[in-house]
Amino acid sequence: MKNIGIITSGGDCGGLNGVIKGVALTALNRGMTAWIVPNGYAGLYNLVDIKSLAKLTAERIEEIDVFIAGSEAGNSRVKVSKIKDDKKYDRIKEGLKKFNLDGLVIAGGDDTGSVVADLAGRGIPCVHAPKTMDLDLMPYSVGGDSTINRIAEEVRDLKTTGRTHNRIIVLEVFGRYAGHTAFRGGVAGDADAVLIPEIPVDFDVLYKHVVGRFTKRIEESDVHAGTSVIVVAEGLRDASGNELVDMSSTPDSFGHRKLMGAGTYVVKQLETRIKADAEIKAFMKRTGQFVEGVYEIPEVRDIRPSHLVRCGFTSAVDANFGLEVGAGAVELLSKGTVGVTVVSFRHGKIEYMPVAEAIVQNLVDPADVALFESLGLSFGRTPGKLEATTEKVSGRPFRVY
Repeated sequence: MKNIGIITSGGDCGGLNGVIKGVALTALNRGMTAWIVPNGYAGLYNLVDIKSLAKLTAERIEEIDVFIAGSEAGNSRVKVSKIKDDKKYDRIKEGLKKFNLDGLVIAGGDDTGSVVADLAGRGIPCVHAPKTMDLDLMPYSVGGDSTINRIAEEVRDLKTTGRTHNRIIVLEVFGRYAGHTAFRGGVAGDADAVLIPEIPVDFDVLYKHVVGRFTKRIEESDVHAGTSVIVVAEGLRDASGNELVDMSSTPDSFGHRKLMGAGTYVVKQLETRIKADAEIKAFMKRTGQFVEGVYEIPEVRDIRPSHLVRCGFTSAVDANFGLEVGAGAVELLSKGTVGVTVVSFRHGKIEYMPVAEAIVQNLVDPADVALFESLGLSFGRTPGKLEATTEKVSGRPFRVY
């Protein structure tokens, strides 16, 4: 193993540059050379036609900052098996041979991981570094903590505009089928409610909780000012259990259409109930806000920060983890352990698992939801009784989310 190619695939997020730098520095220390294969699997497929690759020398590595989000290698959403070329795998192998690449470190999520398993099964040595801001892989993945921090900041900041205008704010964030980042970001931002795909929403329960807090704050304020913030994951399902999907969008190569409308859907549900609530008019009058025909009910606004939750900076957790799994991936490649996902590199030990197991979808644990419900956070349902057990552990347990 002399030359290692680095690929980042799927969506951008924090921690990817940590993976790249971890791979490059470890390769350098072992007398190997790391090279960037640009633009994800698109670059891998077109490798045979590329004139040159960026060599990660000590000087070039210095230019990569682990605290910056995004990827120095560039990403793309391409599923190799869907490429309409019967000789696509031979073409990829020719490209690897052209640049004398002996193995690949590929950072990405479940879609990327499925391609890693595909390539490894066809004799292409590769190791998967877990990456997804959705946190829906079985191991922790780079990008999750950075996104959670961004969401928490946005919840905090939106409270200033919400309180100024006495508005209820609905913040719709990425997450698709899993609600981890909406959940943890909402908790950290001290939101009033978090709506996630894993829990069907009873909008009557949500309304009572959120509007009850909202009106109480304004009534008790000496300047009659207050707000309430709801964080909703984009993958929220409607009352029938259906995804809120933009059917006019073109599916990507992995079959995903754009999700949209969760925030707007929540706003409409709340507005319908506000207009039907006889107590709201009296509340508006008591707090000096009511203006006939002009300002009769509180405003509910939805905000979609979109890619702002995955760009900009990398958290300390993701910077550390990216470096660790990047280094671990090189170690595994050098030992001939391929077709696997790096789980951790701690206490001098590299943990890994088969890619097929790592990309099994990991959803929010109902027990975690119950804990935060007992602390006053609403998930749009009637909270049950928190049942907790105890367990003695030994050694040095470590957990990130």
